[in-house]
Amino acid sequence: MKRRRTAIVAGNWKMNFDHLEATLFVQKLAWMLKDVHFDFKKCEVAIMPSFTSLRSVQVLIESENIPIKYGAQTVSVTSQGAFTGDVSADMLAALGCSYVIVGHSERRKYHPENDANLVDQVRAVLAAGMKPVLCVGESLSERREGIELEFAVGQVNEVARDLSSEEASQMLVAYEPLWAIGTGMTATSTSAQEACKAIREYFDNTYGGETAEKIKVLYGGSVNSSNAAQLLSDCADMDGFLVGGASLDVEEFASIVRITQKLAGSFR
Repeated sequence: MKRRRTAIVAGNWKMNFDHLEATLFVQKLAWMLKDVHFDFKKCEVAIMPSFTSLRSVQVLIESENIPIKYGAQTVSVTSQGAFTGDVSADMLAALGCSYVIVGHSERRKYHPENDANLVDQVRAVLAAGMKPVLCVGESLSERREGIELEFAVGQVNEVARDLSSEEASQMLVAYEPLWAIGTGMTATSTSAQEACKAIREYFDNTYGGETAEKIKVLYGGSVNSSNAAQLLSDCADMDGFLVGGASLDVEEFASIVRITQKLAGSFR
C-alpha cells in the first residue's frame, strides 16, 4: 500500500540530558546522517528535549542550518500568569518548536492529566502554530480483556471529538501500549497495524477520508533498530515512530532513522 504521508521518527528524551549533552547529541546525529546522505524529504527527524535544553538546541539547529526538528514533552494549558513551573505554548513556539507531546502515559500517571486537560493542551498547541503528538495506548489488563482497540480509540475520541477537520488534520497520534514502554516488549506488527488502522478509521468516520489520510500515526514502545524494519514493512497505517529509550543512544537512534528512510519509498 502506497502512503502519501512523509515518514517521521521522533525521539522522546524524557528527563535525560542537560543542555550541553543535548547539543552534543544533535551535532553527532547531524554528522552521522550527513555522512550517509540522509534524505530529510523522505523521513522527518525530530527530538523532544527537556525544557532546559530547548534554547540550546534551537541555537545549534538554526546557526548550523540542521534540518532536524524539535519539540517539547508537555505544555501548560494557560498562556501566562501565576502558574509556577508551567511553560506555555506561546513560549515553546517562540523557541521554534514544531511539536509538543500530549498525554504521554508517564504524564497521565505521575501528574495526572485528565481528558479535559489534554483537550486544552491540544488546543493550546494548535493555537500557537505547533502540532500535538497525542499519545494513546492500553495497559496489559485492557489487552487481556480484549478491549485494547476500543480503549486506544476511545482515548483519541476524548481529545479529538470537538476539533474541526482542519485542527484534527494537524495532529499526530502515537500508539504506545503501556505494557511495551520501557519493558523491552514490543507489540507484534499485526497488533500494531490493527491499532494504527483503528485510529485512522476513527478519523475517517469522524472527519472524512481527506483528514484521515493526513493524520500521521506513529508507534512507540521498545522500538529499536532490530524491530523497526518489520514494524514499518508490515503496518500500512504506521507512519513512523516515537522512540523512547533508544533515542538516548545516538548510534541506535540514527539506525532507526536510516531504516525508516530506506523504507520510506513505500510511504509515498
